[in-house]
Amino acid sequence: MPIPAKCRGILAAGVMMFAATTASVAIAQDNPRLRFSAVFSEQDIRAEMMQRFEEAIADDFTMELHYGGSLFSQGSELVALQRGNLEMSNVAPQDVANQIPAWSILTSAYLFRDAEHLLTFFGSEAGEEMKAMAEEQLGVHILGPTFFGTRHVGLVNDERIETPEDMSGVRLRMPPGESWQFLGRALGANPTAMAYAEVYTGLQTGAIDGQDNPLPNVQNMRFYEVMDQIALTSHLVAFDLLMVSSSVWNNMTPEQQQAFQAAADEAIAWSTAEHQRKEQELADFFSEQGLDVYTPDIDAFREYAQQQYLESSISDAWPEGMLERINNL
Repeated sequence: MPIPAKCRGILAAGVMMFAATTASVAIAQDNPRLRFSAVFSEQDIRAEMMQRFEEAIADDFTMELHYGGSLFSQGSELVALQRGNLEMSNVAPQDVANQIPAWSILTSAYLFRDAEHLLTFFGSEAGEEMKAMAEEQLGVHILGPTFFGTRHVGLVNDERIETPEDMSGVRLRMPPGESWQFLGRALGANPTAMAYAEVYTGLQTGAIDGQDNPLPNVQNMRFYEVMDQIALTSHLVAFDLLMVSSSVWNNMTPEQQQAFQAAADEAIAWSTAEHQRKEQELADFFSEQGLDVYTPDIDAFREYAQQQYLESSISDAWPEGMLERINNL
């Protein structure tokens, strides 16, 4: 029985649509796969940053986004990139400093004044030198710094800290790694290494006395539920490094590299603005939740911390003149 003309048209259209869909899937499957791993949660602003980035590069790459340390644990992402087990990550500069001591200058307390100072540095000649150092020695290409707020100290007791001397004996959770541990000591505390995902329970059970994180992180991870106070020490302009393995980067055409970098720049700019907006709101929010939110003696903390760095062997590895170049930006 012959197929009516109208049905033949519908059938042809369906075949064409199926073919187009199949071709689209095939193209997507042919795109290089980029596995991305980060310690931050899916609720983090940076997770939306990565979704925006994913959409911008979808024509050329297929991304797999893994959050909450579900693919690689905190501190292991850089090694995974180097071994070829991962293509992209948001890596703490402290992890870079563990392999390149000169990078420890970028992890020191009270170095960057704010997000603008941070971004200005990484766009400067001095910043390009530090990025090139990482690419040459570690085999990773840094796309830019992902600012996620200014780090402050949160504690489970209600006794205020005004100076570094008040931090004596405080078991302050810091991420694993010597750069992080030294930062804790530079605040006058007794640093205790603990994975990010364990901090809530650590505060709740008394395994630690406090933690240091930007306010958006405190909200995302609900640390405020098990803390009594937040001292706005502003000791570190917090940032990670959005990076891709050099092997992936070097396999791109110049046009792809340009588009890839532009997508990263746009996503990072959006995330930076969102974090700045969020920070302005959260101090009031935490006060409403019953926390004591106050500003201690910042000058005392800054002077003590900077002295600790300059008098330690850590600063011996800092590139000559780099501190002055950063300060003068």
